[in-house]
Amino acid sequence: MAQQSVKITANDGVHARPATVLVQEAGKYQSEVTLEYNGKDVNLKSIMGIMSLGIPSGADVTFKAEGSDEDEALEAIINVVKNQELGE
Repeated sequence: MAQQSVKITANDGVHARPATVLVQEAGKYQSEVTLEYNGKDVNLKSIMGIMSLGIPSGADVTFKAEGSDEDEALEAIINVVKNQELGE
């Protein structure tokens, strides 16, 4: 399993637009990709799951990927986080 923690720096936290981009990116990979916040894991391929977490600015989250293309999936997700200016 590959994983990486990120601090959310976007003023609005993780809202619908960047969450949609994350879901679209995660959907490109066969690995199971999850997002952990406050001890709860959700499938990163589920917009409703991501939105249910209500992730605010300043939150520490962890992205996890497990499967045949886990390293590529995690790298792509972290790139989306940076490109969308969601976190660092």
